[in-house]
Amino acid sequence: MRGSGLLATVLALLLVAPPAPPAQARAAPVRCTPRKGSMQVAEPWAQRRLDPKRVWPLTSGEGVTVAIIDSGVDLTHPQIRVAKEVDYTGTGHRDCVGHGTAVAGVIAAQYLKGVPFHGVAPGVRLISLKQTNEEHGDPDILARAIVDAADFGADVINVSIDARDDPKLRQAVAYALGQDVVIVAAAGNTTAEDGTPEASYPAAYPGVLAVGSATPDGRRADFSNTVTPVSVLGPGQDITSTWPGRSYMSGLEGTSFAAPYVAGVAALVRARHPELDQERVRWRITATADGGAGTGTGAGMVNPLLAVTAILPLEAADAPVIAPPAPAPLSENAVSRAAPVDREAIDLALTIAAAALCAVGLIVAVRVFVPMGRRRRWRPGREG
Repeated sequence: MRGSGLLATVLALLLVAPPAPPAQARAAPVRCTPRKGSMQVAEPWAQRRLDPKRVWPLTSGEGVTVAIIDSGVDLTHPQIRVAKEVDYTGTGHRDCVGHGTAVAGVIAAQYLKGVPFHGVAPGVRLISLKQTNEEHGDPDILARAIVDAADFGADVINVSIDARDDPKLRQAVAYALGQDVVIVAAAGNTTAEDGTPEASYPAAYPGVLAVGSATPDGRRADFSNTVTPVSVLGPGQDITSTWPGRSYMSGLEGTSFAAPYVAGVAALVRARHPELDQERVRWRITATADGGAGTGTGAGMVNPLLAVTAILPLEAADAPVIAPPAPAPLSENAVSRAAPVDREAIDLALTIAAAALCAVGLIVAVRVFVPMGRRRRWRPGREG
């Protein structure tokens, strides 16, 4: 009987108690299938055009830290070295898009003998901050990554991902600029199907070096956003760079790949001119660009050699000229009245000067004509 009562009690509890929640299903793993790259690579036109190796005898970026906020970086690539990694997606450090690996290669791919491709500043220290598995960014995560990059000691931050305007993103940019960080961002891409183009952020924020895309013949690419206030152009069409799977990808295009060329130049400038703050670095890059022509070109194509070596004034060309304050008016007695002219003294001085000149003339005449007369046996006449 006791056993029957115990069984009844257990059955009653089972009927009253709520069913246990099902085990939480695991999130589906991110599909990590970037496009397949090539194991062969040729020297890209952008590398020939900018020719950053001319700067390397002076600096290749040593001592400068560049943060890449993107889709991660393939750490297995032989030309890429990353000093620090941060993942905000919870999906690991793999680059499942290829975007971040390409950006890293443009900035800092190591020079390898026999490999015709290399980065702009291979001597820099890279930090990879993975904030997406796509080619677009979330403003909240992007803002956090910018703040973290500044706190990690980045000297240059490259943002090749665009987002909408957002107060947190704006504050993050202001924070990083206040920490003397150069922020380089893609100006964004537009197509006819996009309708009316809008500004891209963080590129459109004040203080950010916004980069448009240039074609191999030096023109602004048709897709390069003209609404974003562009600072300079970088190569952004038919781009070749490193790719996941220890490979390379050609035919890339977009302001996403123009921005890292400028970020690499910013790193070279910071390494060569450590005394310059982020504002002066930005001005040096725009002041030495190869001249813009038309809307959306900014100051023109970035020029690594001039950006590093040009002799420029210390102040920015567009810095406001602060005039000195106007002097206070003088009192009536501040300046003494001039003394009256002494005419008698002037006349006496002129008379003495004239007499002195006559005496000098007489002495000269005696010294010249008397010897001449003696040579001619001249004697004074005698009276008969």
